[in-house]
Amino acid sequence: MTTKRKILITLLVIVLAIVAIGAWLVRGNPADYSVDEVTGTEPLLSDPEAESFPTVAIAEPIGWKDGEAPTAAEGLTVSRFAEGLDHPRVVHTLPNGDVLVTLTRAPAGEPMGGIEGLIAGWLFEKAGAAGASPEQLVLLRDEDGDGVAETRKTLRDDLASPSGIEWRDDKLYIANHDALVSFDYELGADVVSGDPVKLMDLPPAGSHWMRNIFMPPAGDVIYIAVGSDSNIGENGMEIEKGRAAIHEYNIESGKSRIYATGLRNANGMAYNPWSEELWTTVNERDMLGSDMVPDYLTNVPIGVNYGWPWFYYKDNVDDRVEASMPATLPGYVRNPEFALGPHVAALGLVFTEEGSRMGASFGSGAFIARHGSWNRKPPSGYDLVYVAFDERGNPQGKPVEVLGDFLTGEGTTRGRPTWVDWAGDGALLMTDDTAGIIWRVIAESAEPAAKPVAPVRSSLAPRRNLTGDPQGRFNQDFSREAKAAAAAKAAE
Repeated sequence: MTTKRKILITLLVIVLAIVAIGAWLVRGNPADYSVDEVTGTEPLLSDPEAESFPTVAIAEPIGWKDGEAPTAAEGLTVSRFAEGLDHPRVVHTLPNGDVLVTLTRAPAGEPMGGIEGLIAGWLFEKAGAAGASPEQLVLLRDEDGDGVAETRKTLRDDLASPSGIEWRDDKLYIANHDALVSFDYELGADVVSGDPVKLMDLPPAGSHWMRNIFMPPAGDVIYIAVGSDSNIGENGMEIEKGRAAIHEYNIESGKSRIYATGLRNANGMAYNPWSEELWTTVNERDMLGSDMVPDYLTNVPIGVNYGWPWFYYKDNVDDRVEASMPATLPGYVRNPEFALGPHVAALGLVFTEEGSRMGASFGSGAFIARHGSWNRKPPSGYDLVYVAFDERGNPQGKPVEVLGDFLTGEGTTRGRPTWVDWAGDGALLMTDDTAGIIWRVIAESAEPAAKPVAPVRSSLAPRRNLTGDPQGRFNQDFSREAKAAAAAKAAE
């Protein structure tokens, strides 16, 4: 055999090997279960399938044509509240009905090197998230009440990858990727002037750069969600300080503290009107297969830990984590309340409230924007869903689609649901970041919903003194239980 022939054969083998590896990577790790099976209060948790390379299945955004709209659930109508926006993310309605929205992308930073950098850049480009951040806070106003924002004003264009928005008592609060800041702002004004006042620093940028904020109906605190800088702490836990957590900032004292931890990437936050507590959506870890691990919706009691990166869904250990586990952690990990499906990228969250107009079918629960997967086959998310809650404030059933048909079925998507808030007229507003649209959803014939009522709870009165003979009463109770146990054993 000639040298030339040997070289050609060697090259052919290399090419075939590359093609085979590429085909294997492209195929990825398809799901064995439906998204529906991996949702709810008791989701199916299959055996994890650790991946050396992530399953990649990005639906490339192509936008909506004129006259097109998502498919709304029965009884609902959907229309365009605003369009032509540059990557709208968080939407927030002010008490006077004006709507604020942050136009934003990930902050510019040092490009990642190697294969990881190439893959990350390709993912961002393919998913429609690449490009410079607009850094804008925009005001939208529907002056004639026809469900379309006729007025559009840029209030600020000098922010730093802004996300969360809140307003209280003539103060406007904005969460940049690296700091919580405030401005003086009176309702109805068309400008936000003056320099921002920095309230607290936040861990900057990272793999999860959005910083949502939430103020409860009463009180003087702001909750700030900060996602992790990694999948499972693979870059070391030192860089995760202050991340994968919800912070609490006290407006009066100016002090902050970590409120909850072990939340890989908390996003939307809202106040559950029935249980009167903070709830959030959380994006769980990747590279354990298309069926694992489901993102979730859950309550957030103070001091809670949801296990990241060592645990998921209470007592499931992630063997891939190399960082040392705190010795006290296993006994404190909490189980999420409601699974939203694997890799759905759950973001914006609101609960039904007084005045909302979504009809009886969607009259008592939570609405969640599922941004959509990039690493599941077949894709998951790309929709707006509703989770029903009972009268005691507990989620039940399965997520119900409110807006769908974002995916085309041809490997592309028309848009990506991102954030939600209530409009002043009771309609639900939802940002679609890659399409540059804010959708408006409403049940036109529905009466405004009544205010959700929290159940009356009462505690036993404290016992302030002992009466009688406590020791004798204990002996009587113990003797009675022991005799009952002996009788039951004898009857076996």
